[in-house]
Amino acid sequence: MGTPITIDELRPLFLFEKLTDEQLTLLAAHGHVHEYKAGVEVCRQGDPAEYLYVLLDGEIALTKNVGGHEVELTRGARPGVYGGATQAYLGDRIEQRYQNTVRTVRRTRLFALPARKFAHIVSEWFPMGMHLLEGLFFGLSSTKQLVDQRERLTALGTITAGLTHELNNPAAAAARANAELGELLASSQQRLAKLAAHGVDCARLGDLVLTQERLAKRAAQAASRTPLQVSDAEDELGDRLEELGVADAWELAPSLVAAGFGGADITEVADLVGAEHLPAALRWLAEVLEIAQLQSEITDALTRITALLGSARQYSQMDRAPDQTVDLRELLNSTLTMLKRKIGEGVRVTTDYTADLPQVQVYAAELNQVWTNIIDNALYAMGGSGTLTVRTAREGDHALVEIGDTGPGIPEDDLPRIFTPFFTTKPVGEGTGLGLDISWRIVVDRHGGDIRVHSRPGDTRFQVLLPLTVR
Repeated sequence: MGTPITIDELRPLFLFEKLTDEQLTLLAAHGHVHEYKAGVEVCRQGDPAEYLYVLLDGEIALTKNVGGHEVELTRGARPGVYGGATQAYLGDRIEQRYQNTVRTVRRTRLFALPARKFAHIVSEWFPMGMHLLEGLFFGLSSTKQLVDQRERLTALGTITAGLTHELNNPAAAAARANAELGELLASSQQRLAKLAAHGVDCARLGDLVLTQERLAKRAAQAASRTPLQVSDAEDELGDRLEELGVADAWELAPSLVAAGFGGADITEVADLVGAEHLPAALRWLAEVLEIAQLQSEITDALTRITALLGSARQYSQMDRAPDQTVDLRELLNSTLTMLKRKIGEGVRVTTDYTADLPQVQVYAAELNQVWTNIIDNALYAMGGSGTLTVRTAREGDHALVEIGDTGPGIPEDDLPRIFTPFFTTKPVGEGTGLGLDISWRIVVDRHGGDIRVHSRPGDTRFQVLLPLTVR
């Protein structure tokens, strides 16, 4: 129950210094003094908030559970510092639970005031202050939600713009190849018909088609040649075709050389169709081989589009359960793919993924936003040039994801504030100051993990720790 307190003990405390004797008497009547030894837990984070505690003498520390670890937020020895049910004045409009744990550092005496009485006193004695506090609390909460939403939409806009750009390149390549393909198909059919009309029998035309198929298969080997080797081969083939009286020899040479066509092949084709039909046969071969190349380009473009859409689906976790067991490497790779355009050519990306990292149960889409926020900050810090490093490892019973950059580093004075809502070092209009706050809430509150930061010029690393055990 505790022992009574006199108004003479309450009056010197800075928290109560403006109160009248009548008000102090009322406080003394409803509160009690509790004495604690060093290292005692006065109240625990998450428990129902029942008392406001005010320090009379001794020392207390406020701690918060972060990823299963007790992190000390502050400590105080000045009489009048307080902790416990500090939001009791909001009543039933929020869930009344202790936001932090209060522990004694040494032998300590505390004045304990019941939370409901504290709330009543604040509303009765300070009605204007009560309204201001309510407005501040709920106003900040609403503002935070709105800016939080804007932060998410901004990230989505960045990702969408990058994805659109990445999809546009292979889509344009496929469209261009498809347009050329239609023209070449019609032309090649006409050339084959002309060969038949000029007396090349069906058996020889069949052998010519088989020659084309063999050359198409040989194209993969020819692709391994260096640009200089290709150029020399085109010059050699062009000269040989000109000697044989083939018109437009230099236009035919690149397509034929790309398929590994050489002097021996010229002789083979001439034996099949006759010397008089050689130019027409070579033009047909060049067109058909180019058709095969265009088909390959279309296949590559469609494969690229499919891969990009797969990365987008992985990033957004579309059609997937919000809470699932995933490979963190897949999440990181999908994020890097989505941010490829923003990363730019001046930034070198290196990945170092441990092979034995088990899958983890997470909210995948939310974690992708964490990677996006951290990588976006790293890119901003490097200003378009540097090295972005993404690493995974196992640290005890946690999975570690480390994202590093070679930017100028975070000033030492700013390090304690980087996870504070609305804190940003970016110019007005370029940052909301909620990216790292959102990331903290996703990792710490949502997943029971932790975020650590190590920074010095040329080496800044954000380390995200996620529990491997099922939540």
